[in-house]
Amino acid sequence: MKEFLLLFRADYEAMPQKDDPEEWQATAKKWQDWIGGIAAQDKWVAPGQQLNPGGKVVKTNGVITDGPYTEIKETLISYCTIKAESLEEAADLATGCPILTVGGNVEVREIDAS
Repeated sequence: MKEFLLLFRADYEAMPQKDDPEEWQATAKKWQDWIGGIAAQDKWVAPGQQLNPGGKVVKTNGVITDGPYTEIKETLISYCTIKAESLEEAADLATGCPILTVGGNVEVREIDAS
């Protein structure tokens, strides 16, 4: 079985805010249920962490800019690692991700084990 990195992207403004406990708990439950479904199939490898919206981008020649990519709204929110037989299966597992309900997307990348 291969490992895949799932990268979750969305507009931070579209995400449920922690100051709304009811909405936050409902969203957390959706994530727990989705992750639980993957784990029940023994395909969950490692959780990621939620990322803060700010950061820096390091470019060639030592150029450091505010980032990531402040000119676009969609940004990397979080990530995790799963296992699957193929890229197609990993993408299929990602179709239930709650990030999709707020207009976000999931990038699925195979981890090169070589």
